[in-house]
Amino acid sequence: MGRKVLLFLIVGVLGARYLYIPLPANTEQPWVIMCVETHLKIMSNLMLFAELLGISHYMTSTNFAASFLDTPPTSDENVSVVEATFHNIPVRVYVPKQKTNTLRRGIFYIHGGGYCLGSAGFYNFDHLSRRTAHRLDAVVISTNYRLAPKYHFPAQFEDVYNSLRWFLSEAVLQEYGVDPTRIGVCGDSSGGNSATAVVQQLQHDQDVKVKVKVQALIYPALQTVDFDLPSYRENAHSPILNRWLTLRFMSEYFTTDRSLEKAMTTNQHIPEHAAHLLQFANWSSLLPERFQKGHVYKKPTFGSSTLAKKYPGFLDVRAAPLLADDTQLRGLPQTYVLTCQHDVLRDDGVMYVTRLRNVGVPVTHDHIEDGFHGLISTGLKVGARMENQYINWLSENL
Repeated sequence: MGRKVLLFLIVGVLGARYLYIPLPANTEQPWVIMCVETHLKIMSNLMLFAELLGISHYMTSTNFAASFLDTPPTSDENVSVVEATFHNIPVRVYVPKQKTNTLRRGIFYIHGGGYCLGSAGFYNFDHLSRRTAHRLDAVVISTNYRLAPKYHFPAQFEDVYNSLRWFLSEAVLQEYGVDPTRIGVCGDSSGGNSATAVVQQLQHDQDVKVKVKVQALIYPALQTVDFDLPSYRENAHSPILNRWLTLRFMSEYFTTDRSLEKAMTTNQHIPEHAAHLLQFANWSSLLPERFQKGHVYKKPTFGSSTLAKKYPGFLDVRAAPLLADDTQLRGLPQTYVLTCQHDVLRDDGVMYVTRLRNVGVPVTHDHIEDGFHGLISTGLKVGARMENQYINWLSENL
């Protein structure tokens, strides 16, 4: 009996240790977040084990598991939902059922998932698109794109950009009753990266006559040159998206060669000939003091040029839009940026806010002090606040 009790206690302690995650004191619904993180941790470890055994690539099996959270394109009492293709790219279209005699606002939405996971039908992206369409009486186009590890940059960017160009054509806007002067491009996480990049490219595309009025970026990933920002240091082990997973996503965007991930982990992936790009992500000059919190800036150690030659995409502004120079940023549309305090990607968004303001672009920055990455439209209280702030801004500015 004594051995059984001891074994029970050991298993209980190990189980509690696995479940318990230290969270900031201001965290709402901490046990819910712990449970979500525990589920994600178990799934991640299973996928890593499968990869170690040579059964399946980590991202391939993770995306397969995530696909069970996809929802069908089901219409409800407020919004009609259908699937279509824009330039051969699958999209999901949300149109309010309420009758109108005027043209509607248009939202082009790009989902997150590190360029490896997710779809427009993923339950929280679907929920956000429905809520946006209903509350704004807007047509929402939620685009898909090819995913890594099967496809790498620039496939994802090209899919999103071609889908957006298709949407902005006069015939398509007329088909869906969208006002060409009231269009916004939005995205979360890696989708925020794509939203930023396509809007930057769009303003120089002479073949597209319709320009977007606003862009809205939800905890966006914006740069690939420095993974030793204060937010990466402080949130290396944060729930939902930790530093290890972020760098795995980042490297998989460009290659399955794990040497790039290894170099990124030690912040030694930038070749010396790309040193001039560091100024665009130098947090010591671009972060407000409250985000620096006594951290000391350390310039990334220059690595071999071999990786940059093999995978030049990680230095491409279409993959790292924070690296755009000031000339490319001037003239961008009114911008909304939402960042979360407990998020490795926090400082990417904050630095972009600074750079846009420096060149005169009007920016609204909502910073969620008790927020974590990936929680918008998840049913948590903090996620509901994020959703409301995002939609309210669109309502007032689009």
